[in-house]
Amino acid sequence: MKISVSGLGYVGLPLALEFAKHFPVIGFDIREDRIKMMKKGEDPSHELLPEEFMGKNIQFTADPNDLKEASFHIIAVPTPIDDHNLPDLTILLNATSLVGKQLKREDYVVFESTVYPGCTEEECIPLLEKESGLSCGKDFKVGFSPERINPGDREHTLIKIVKVVSGCDDEALKIISKTYEMIIEAGIHRAGSIKVAEAAKIIENTQRDINIAFMNELSIIFNRMNINTYEVLEAAGTKWNFLKFSPGLVGGHCIGVDPYYLSYKARELGYHARIINSGRFVNDSMGAYIAKQTVKKIIAQKKNISEAKVLILGVTFKENVSDIRNSKVVDMINEFVSFGVKVDVIDPNANMQEVRKEFGFELKKKIGKGYDAIVLAVNHKEYKTLDEKYFTSITADKAIFVDIKGTFRNKINQLEYLSL
Repeated sequence: MKISVSGLGYVGLPLALEFAKHFPVIGFDIREDRIKMMKKGEDPSHELLPEEFMGKNIQFTADPNDLKEASFHIIAVPTPIDDHNLPDLTILLNATSLVGKQLKREDYVVFESTVYPGCTEEECIPLLEKESGLSCGKDFKVGFSPERINPGDREHTLIKIVKVVSGCDDEALKIISKTYEMIIEAGIHRAGSIKVAEAAKIIENTQRDINIAFMNELSIIFNRMNINTYEVLEAAGTKWNFLKFSPGLVGGHCIGVDPYYLSYKARELGYHARIINSGRFVNDSMGAYIAKQTVKKIIAQKKNISEAKVLILGVTFKENVSDIRNSKVVDMINEFVSFGVKVDVIDPNANMQEVRKEFGFELKKKIGKGYDAIVLAVNHKEYKTLDEKYFTSITADKAIFVDIKGTFRNKINQLEYLSL
Protein backbone atom coordinates (compact mmCIF):
# COMPACT_ATOMS: atom_id res chain seq x y z
CA MET A 1 0.00 0.00 0.00
CA LYS A 2 1.20 3.50 -0.82
CA ILE A 3 -0.04 6.34 1.39
CA SER A 4 -0.44 10.00 0.45
CA VAL A 5 -0.54 12.83 2.98
CA SER A 6 -1.90 16.14 1.70
CA GLY A 7 -0.89 19.14 3.78
CA LEU A 8 2.61 18.96 5.27
CA GLY A 9 2.31 21.37 8.17
CA TYR A 10 2.77 20.68 11.89
CA VAL A 11 0.25 17.77 11.61
CA GLY A 12 0.84 16.28 8.17
CA LEU A 13 4.64 16.21 8.07
CA PRO A 14 5.29 14.15 11.24
CA LEU A 15 2.43 11.85 10.21
CA ALA A 16 3.92 11.33 6.74
CA LEU A 17 7.41 10.66 8.13
CA GLU A 18 6.07 8.18 10.68
CA PHE A 19 4.14 6.24 8.03
CA ALA A 20 7.24 6.34 5.80
CA LYS A 21 8.93 3.96 8.25
CA HIS A 22 6.45 1.26 7.18
CA PHE A 23 4.98 2.25 3.79
CA PRO A 24 6.01 4.19 0.70
CA VAL A 25 4.58 7.69 1.20
CA ILE A 26 3.75 10.61 -1.09
CA GLY A 27 3.98 13.88 0.85
CA PHE A 28 1.98 16.53 -1.00
CA ASP A 29 1.80 20.28 -0.38
CA ILE A 30 0.78 23.06 -2.75
CA ARG A 31 3.65 25.31 -1.63
CA GLU A 32 6.74 24.49 -3.65
CA ASP A 33 9.02 26.48 -1.33
CA ARG A 34 8.04 24.18 1.53
CA ILE A 35 8.55 21.09 -0.65
CA LYS A 36 12.10 22.26 -1.48
CA MET A 37 12.88 22.63 2.21
CA MET A 38 11.55 19.18 3.07
CA LYS A 39 13.53 17.58 0.27
CA LYS A 40 16.61 18.97 2.01
CA GLY A 41 15.48 17.56 5.36
CA GLU A 42 14.21 20.87 6.76
CA ASP A 43 10.91 21.27 8.58
CA PRO A 44 9.28 24.61 7.66
CA SER A 45 7.45 24.53 11.02
CA HIS A 46 10.76 24.00 12.90
CA GLU A 47 9.25 21.12 14.90
CA LEU A 48 11.31 18.22 13.50
CA LEU A 49 15.06 17.68 13.43
CA PRO A 50 16.94 16.91 10.16
CA GLU A 51 17.70 13.35 11.28
CA GLU A 52 13.97 12.61 11.46
CA PHE A 53 13.86 12.83 7.65
CA MET A 54 16.63 10.29 7.16
CA GLY A 55 16.00 6.74 5.96
CA LYS A 56 12.31 7.34 5.19
CA ASN A 57 10.53 6.02 2.09
CA ILE A 58 8.90 9.32 1.16
CA GLN A 59 8.48 11.39 -1.99
CA PHE A 60 7.83 15.11 -1.45
CA THR A 61 5.85 16.71 -4.26
CA ALA A 62 3.74 19.72 -5.24
CA ASP A 63 2.25 17.90 -8.24
CA PRO A 64 -1.29 16.64 -7.46
CA ASN A 65 -1.01 14.08 -10.27
CA ASP A 66 1.41 12.13 -8.07
CA LEU A 67 -1.46 11.41 -5.67
CA LYS A 68 -2.82 8.92 -8.16
CA GLU A 69 -0.09 6.45 -7.19
CA ALA A 70 -1.46 6.14 -3.64
CA SER A 71 -4.43 4.05 -2.51
CA PHE A 72 -4.72 5.43 1.04
CA HIS A 73 -5.07 9.21 1.18
CA ILE A 74 -4.83 11.36 4.32
CA ILE A 75 -5.89 15.02 4.25
CA ALA A 76 -4.39 17.13 7.03
CA VAL A 77 -4.82 20.77 6.07
CA PRO A 78 -5.74 23.84 8.18
CA THR A 79 -9.37 24.70 8.89
CA PRO A 80 -9.30 28.35 10.02
CA ILE A 81 -12.07 30.87 10.64
CA ASP A 82 -12.78 33.98 8.59
CA ASP A 83 -12.94 37.63 9.70
CA HIS A 84 -16.48 37.02 11.04
CA ASN A 85 -15.42 33.98 13.14
CA LEU A 86 -17.19 31.59 10.77
CA PRO A 87 -15.67 28.31 9.54
CA ASP A 88 -13.49 28.76 6.46
CA LEU A 89 -13.42 25.40 4.66
CA THR A 90 -11.69 26.74 1.53
CA ILE A 91 -8.37 24.96 2.09
CA LEU A 92 -10.05 21.71 3.13
CA LEU A 93 -12.40 21.65 0.14
CA ASN A 94 -9.58 22.52 -2.26
CA ALA A 95 -7.51 19.62 -0.91
CA THR A 96 -10.54 17.32 -1.09
CA SER A 97 -11.09 18.34 -4.70
CA LEU A 98 -7.46 17.59 -5.62
CA VAL A 99 -7.60 14.14 -4.01
CA GLY A 100 -11.01 13.46 -5.57
CA LYS A 101 -9.63 14.07 -9.06
CA GLN A 102 -7.03 11.33 -8.49
CA LEU A 103 -9.30 8.87 -6.67
CA LYS A 104 -9.55 5.27 -7.89
CA ARG A 105 -11.79 2.35 -7.03
CA GLU A 106 -10.97 0.70 -3.67
CA ASP A 107 -9.07 3.79 -2.46
CA TYR A 108 -9.40 5.13 1.08
CA VAL A 109 -9.59 8.79 2.14
CA VAL A 110 -9.10 9.80 5.78
CA PHE A 111 -9.60 13.36 7.02
CA GLU A 112 -7.56 14.65 9.97
CA SER A 113 -8.53 18.34 9.75
CA THR A 114 -10.69 19.59 12.64
CA VAL A 115 -14.26 20.30 11.49
CA TYR A 116 -17.76 20.59 12.96
CA PRO A 117 -19.72 17.32 13.35
CA GLY A 118 -21.25 16.38 10.00
CA CYS A 119 -18.78 18.25 7.79
CA THR A 120 -17.07 15.14 6.38
CA GLU A 121 -20.35 13.57 5.27
CA GLU A 122 -22.11 16.80 4.26
CA GLU A 123 -19.28 18.63 2.48
CA CYS A 124 -16.28 16.40 1.79
CA ILE A 125 -17.77 13.08 0.66
CA PRO A 126 -20.11 14.67 -1.93
CA LEU A 127 -17.13 16.59 -3.33
CA LEU A 128 -15.04 13.41 -3.56
CA GLU A 129 -17.90 11.70 -5.41
CA LYS A 130 -18.34 14.65 -7.76
CA GLU A 131 -14.64 14.91 -8.67
CA SER A 132 -14.05 11.15 -9.01
CA GLY A 133 -17.36 10.02 -10.48
CA LEU A 134 -17.27 7.23 -7.91
CA SER A 135 -19.62 6.32 -5.07
CA CYS A 136 -18.58 6.40 -1.39
CA GLY A 137 -19.07 3.06 0.35
CA LYS A 138 -19.33 1.19 -2.93
CA ASP A 139 -16.26 2.36 -4.89
CA PHE A 140 -14.13 3.99 -2.20
CA LYS A 141 -14.11 4.33 1.60
CA VAL A 142 -13.86 7.37 3.86
CA GLY A 143 -12.86 7.87 7.48
CA PHE A 144 -12.13 10.62 9.96
CA SER A 145 -9.25 10.51 12.46
CA PRO A 146 -8.69 13.85 14.20
CA GLU A 147 -5.18 15.13 14.77
CA ARG A 148 -4.07 15.53 18.38
CA ILE A 149 -0.56 16.93 17.95
CA ASN A 150 0.54 19.55 20.47
CA PRO A 151 3.12 21.89 18.83
CA GLY A 152 6.31 22.28 20.82
CA ASP A 153 5.54 19.24 23.01
CA ARG A 154 8.40 16.71 22.90
CA GLU A 155 6.68 14.37 25.35
CA HIS A 156 3.18 13.90 23.90
CA THR A 157 4.25 13.15 20.35
CA LEU A 158 2.18 11.64 17.53
CA ILE A 159 2.83 7.99 18.34
CA LYS A 160 2.30 8.46 22.10
CA ILE A 161 -1.23 9.88 21.89
CA VAL A 162 -4.25 7.55 21.58
CA LYS A 163 -5.65 7.90 18.03
CA VAL A 164 -9.38 8.24 17.53
CA VAL A 165 -10.47 6.64 14.24
CA SER A 166 -13.78 6.24 12.46
CA GLY A 167 -15.04 4.95 9.13
CA CYS A 168 -18.02 5.18 6.82
CA ASP A 169 -18.76 1.48 7.48
CA ASP A 170 -17.39 -1.48 9.44
CA GLU A 171 -14.91 -2.47 6.74
CA ALA A 172 -13.54 1.08 6.53
CA LEU A 173 -13.18 1.27 10.31
CA LYS A 174 -11.29 -2.04 10.34
CA ILE A 175 -8.82 -1.09 7.57
CA ILE A 176 -8.26 2.46 8.83
CA SER A 177 -7.68 1.19 12.37
CA LYS A 178 -5.16 -1.41 11.21
CA THR A 179 -3.31 1.20 9.17
CA TYR A 180 -2.91 3.63 12.06
CA GLU A 181 -2.03 0.79 14.43
CA MET A 182 1.18 0.40 12.43
CA ILE A 183 2.49 3.68 13.84
CA ILE A 184 0.54 4.61 16.99
CA GLU A 185 2.10 3.04 20.11
CA ALA A 186 -0.52 4.48 22.50
CA GLY A 187 -3.34 2.55 20.84
CA ILE A 188 -6.48 3.19 18.80
CA HIS A 189 -9.96 4.23 19.91
CA ARG A 190 -12.63 3.18 17.41
CA ALA A 191 -15.41 5.77 17.38
CA GLY A 192 -18.94 4.63 16.56
CA SER A 193 -19.31 7.00 13.62
CA ILE A 194 -17.55 9.76 11.71
CA LYS A 195 -19.71 12.38 13.47
CA VAL A 196 -18.72 11.03 16.89
CA ALA A 197 -15.03 11.33 15.98
CA GLU A 198 -15.54 14.86 14.64
CA ALA A 199 -17.40 15.87 17.81
CA ALA A 200 -14.82 14.28 20.12
CA LYS A 201 -12.04 16.36 18.62
CA ILE A 202 -13.88 19.64 18.68
CA ILE A 203 -14.95 19.38 22.32
CA GLU A 204 -11.37 18.68 23.45
CA ASN A 205 -10.32 22.21 22.55
CA THR A 206 -13.67 23.78 23.42
CA GLN A 207 -13.40 22.37 26.94
CA ARG A 208 -9.96 23.93 27.38
CA ASP A 209 -11.17 27.23 25.96
CA ILE A 210 -14.06 27.45 28.42
CA ASN A 211 -11.87 26.58 31.41
CA ILE A 212 -9.23 29.15 30.45
CA ALA A 213 -11.97 31.74 29.92
CA PHE A 214 -13.10 31.12 33.51
CA MET A 215 -9.54 31.71 34.71
CA ASN A 216 -9.32 34.91 32.67
CA GLU A 217 -12.59 36.16 34.09
CA LEU A 218 -11.33 35.41 37.60
CA SER A 219 -8.17 37.40 36.88
CA ILE A 220 -10.27 40.43 35.87
CA ILE A 221 -12.31 40.15 39.10
CA PHE A 222 -9.29 39.57 41.34
CA ASN A 223 -7.42 42.46 39.76
CA ARG A 224 -10.21 44.76 40.97
CA MET A 225 -9.85 43.25 44.43
CA ASN A 226 -6.05 43.67 44.38
CA ILE A 227 -5.56 39.90 44.72
CA ASN A 228 -2.94 37.96 42.74
CA THR A 229 -4.78 35.32 40.68
CA TYR A 230 -1.85 32.89 40.67
CA GLU A 231 -1.72 32.94 44.47
CA VAL A 232 -5.44 32.14 44.56
CA LEU A 233 -5.01 29.26 42.08
CA GLU A 234 -2.04 27.94 44.02
CA ALA A 235 -4.10 27.83 47.19
CA ALA A 236 -7.19 26.34 45.50
CA GLY A 237 -5.01 23.78 43.72
CA THR A 238 -4.19 22.08 47.01
CA LYS A 239 -7.56 20.31 46.76
CA TRP A 240 -7.26 17.00 44.89
CA ASN A 241 -10.10 17.60 42.43
CA PHE A 242 -9.42 21.23 41.54
CA LEU A 243 -8.83 21.62 37.78
CA LYS A 244 -5.46 23.29 37.25
CA PHE A 245 -5.94 25.82 34.48
CA SER A 246 -4.39 29.28 34.38
CA PRO A 247 -5.26 32.62 32.74
CA GLY A 248 -3.59 33.81 29.55
CA LEU A 249 -3.88 34.65 25.88
CA VAL A 250 -5.74 31.99 23.88
CA GLY A 251 -4.78 32.04 20.22
CA GLY A 252 -3.41 29.59 17.69
CA HIS A 253 -5.15 27.33 15.22
CA CYS A 254 -6.94 25.03 17.68
CA ILE A 255 -8.25 26.35 21.00
CA GLY A 256 -8.88 29.82 19.59
CA VAL A 257 -10.67 28.46 16.50
CA ASP A 258 -12.42 25.13 17.14
CA PRO A 259 -15.14 26.46 19.49
CA TYR A 260 -16.37 28.69 16.66
CA TYR A 261 -16.90 25.59 14.50
CA LEU A 262 -19.06 24.02 17.20
CA SER A 263 -21.08 27.19 17.87
CA TYR A 264 -21.58 27.60 14.11
CA LYS A 265 -23.08 24.13 13.83
CA ALA A 266 -25.21 24.71 16.93
CA ARG A 267 -26.57 27.93 15.40
CA GLU A 268 -27.33 26.06 12.18
CA LEU A 269 -29.42 23.65 14.28
CA GLY A 270 -31.30 26.52 15.91
CA TYR A 271 -29.45 26.60 19.23
CA HIS A 272 -27.44 29.51 20.65
CA ALA A 273 -24.38 28.09 22.42
CA ARG A 274 -24.24 30.44 25.40
CA ILE A 275 -21.32 29.04 27.40
CA ILE A 276 -19.13 28.45 24.33
CA ASN A 277 -19.73 31.95 22.95
CA SER A 278 -19.23 33.58 26.35
CA GLY A 279 -15.90 31.80 26.73
CA ARG A 280 -14.82 32.95 23.30
CA PHE A 281 -15.80 36.55 24.09
CA VAL A 282 -13.72 36.58 27.29
CA ASN A 283 -10.65 35.00 25.69
CA ASP A 284 -10.80 37.13 22.56
CA SER A 285 -10.87 40.30 24.67
CA MET A 286 -7.84 39.53 26.86
CA GLY A 287 -5.18 41.05 24.60
CA ALA A 288 -6.89 44.45 24.61
CA TYR A 289 -7.61 44.12 28.34
CA ILE A 290 -3.93 43.58 29.21
CA ALA A 291 -2.90 46.56 27.08
CA LYS A 292 -5.47 48.82 28.76
CA GLN A 293 -4.36 47.78 32.25
CA THR A 294 -0.75 48.53 31.30
CA VAL A 295 -1.68 51.93 29.88
CA LYS A 296 -3.49 52.77 33.14
CA LYS A 297 -0.34 51.89 35.10
CA ILE A 298 1.85 54.05 32.85
CA ILE A 299 -0.54 57.01 33.17
CA ALA A 300 -0.62 56.53 36.95
CA GLN A 301 3.14 57.19 36.90
CA LYS A 302 2.26 60.64 35.50
CA LYS A 303 3.79 59.85 32.11
CA ASN A 304 2.51 61.10 28.76
CA ILE A 305 1.07 57.96 27.17
CA SER A 306 1.65 59.25 23.63
CA GLU A 307 5.37 59.36 24.41
CA ALA A 308 5.46 55.97 26.15
CA LYS A 309 7.56 53.10 24.86
CA VAL A 310 6.64 49.43 25.43
CA LEU A 311 8.61 46.24 24.75
CA ILE A 312 6.65 43.08 23.88
CA LEU A 313 8.55 39.84 24.42
CA GLY A 314 7.08 37.17 22.11
CA VAL A 315 4.53 37.19 19.30
CA THR A 316 3.94 33.50 18.50
CA PHE A 317 0.71 31.91 19.70
CA LYS A 318 2.49 29.81 22.37
CA GLU A 319 5.91 29.29 23.87
CA ASN A 320 8.86 27.71 22.02
CA VAL A 321 7.14 27.45 18.62
CA SER A 322 7.43 29.54 15.45
CA ASP A 323 3.72 29.50 14.61
CA ILE A 324 2.12 32.98 14.60
CA ARG A 325 -1.35 31.97 13.37
CA ASN A 326 -4.16 33.68 15.29
CA SER A 327 -1.74 35.08 17.87
CA LYS A 328 -3.61 37.16 20.44
CA VAL A 329 -0.43 39.11 21.21
CA VAL A 330 -1.32 41.09 18.10
CA ASP A 331 -4.58 42.29 19.73
CA MET A 332 -2.50 43.67 22.57
CA ILE A 333 -0.09 45.39 20.19
CA ASN A 334 -2.95 46.99 18.25
CA GLU A 335 -4.51 48.28 21.46
CA PHE A 336 -1.21 49.88 22.54
CA VAL A 337 -0.87 51.51 19.12
CA SER A 338 -4.42 52.91 19.38
CA PHE A 339 -3.27 54.84 22.48
CA GLY A 340 -0.29 56.26 20.59
CA VAL A 341 2.23 54.04 22.39
CA LYS A 342 5.49 53.18 20.57
CA VAL A 343 5.76 49.38 20.57
CA ASP A 344 8.86 47.25 19.99
CA VAL A 345 8.21 43.55 19.41
CA ILE A 346 10.88 40.87 19.55
CA ASP A 347 10.66 37.09 19.18
CA PRO A 348 13.54 34.60 18.71
CA ASN A 349 11.27 31.98 17.11
CA ALA A 350 8.98 33.95 14.78
CA ASN A 351 9.89 34.53 11.13
CA MET A 352 10.27 38.24 10.41
CA GLN A 353 8.88 37.98 6.88
CA GLU A 354 5.84 36.00 8.03
CA VAL A 355 5.09 38.55 10.76
CA ARG A 356 5.37 41.42 8.28
CA LYS A 357 3.11 39.67 5.78
CA GLU A 358 0.52 38.51 8.32
CA PHE A 359 0.34 41.48 10.69
CA GLY A 360 1.94 44.42 8.89
CA PHE A 361 4.60 45.33 11.44
CA GLU A 362 8.32 44.65 11.80
CA LEU A 363 9.98 42.57 14.49
CA LYS A 364 12.96 44.28 16.06
CA LYS A 365 16.30 42.55 15.66
CA LYS A 366 17.62 44.02 18.93
CA ILE A 367 16.09 45.12 22.21
CA GLY A 368 16.43 48.84 22.82
CA LYS A 369 16.40 50.86 26.04
CA GLY A 370 14.23 53.32 27.94
CA TYR A 371 11.03 51.24 27.96
CA ASP A 372 8.19 52.42 30.17
CA ALA A 373 6.79 48.89 30.25
CA ILE A 374 7.93 45.38 29.40
CA VAL A 375 5.28 42.78 28.57
CA LEU A 376 6.36 39.14 28.78
CA ALA A 377 3.70 37.89 26.37
CA VAL A 378 5.08 34.46 25.43
CA ASN A 379 7.17 32.29 27.75
CA HIS A 380 9.91 31.30 25.33
CA LYS A 381 12.78 29.53 27.07
CA GLU A 382 15.12 32.38 26.12
CA TYR A 383 13.15 34.78 28.33
CA LYS A 384 13.00 32.55 31.39
CA THR A 385 16.78 32.93 31.90
CA LEU A 386 16.52 36.73 32.23
CA ASP A 387 16.36 38.50 35.61
CA GLU A 388 15.24 41.81 37.06
CA LYS A 389 18.74 43.26 36.79
CA TYR A 390 18.51 42.87 33.02
CA PHE A 391 14.98 44.27 32.86
CA THR A 392 15.93 47.38 34.86
CA SER A 393 18.89 47.95 32.52
CA ILE A 394 16.54 48.49 29.56
CA THR A 395 13.72 50.38 31.27
CA ALA A 396 13.06 54.00 32.14
CA ASP A 397 12.29 55.24 35.65
CA LYS A 398 9.07 53.94 37.23
CA ALA A 399 8.66 51.21 34.62
CA ILE A 400 6.02 48.45 34.63
CA PHE A 401 6.74 44.74 34.23
CA VAL A 402 3.72 42.86 32.86
CA ASP A 403 4.07 39.13 33.45
CA ILE A 404 1.07 37.52 31.74
CA LYS A 405 1.74 33.94 32.86
CA GLY A 406 3.19 34.80 36.27
CA THR A 407 6.64 33.46 35.35
CA PHE A 408 8.51 36.04 37.45
CA ARG A 409 6.09 36.16 40.37
CA ASN A 410 7.96 37.06 43.60
CA LYS A 411 11.11 37.79 41.57
CA ILE A 412 10.37 41.41 40.59
CA ASN A 413 10.92 44.00 43.32
CA GLN A 414 12.21 47.22 41.74
CA LEU A 415 9.80 47.44 38.79
CA GLU A 416 6.05 47.74 39.31
CA TYR A 417 4.72 44.22 38.80
CA LEU A 418 1.50 43.33 36.98
CA SER A 419 0.18 39.91 36.03
CA LEU A 420 -3.17 38.30 35.24
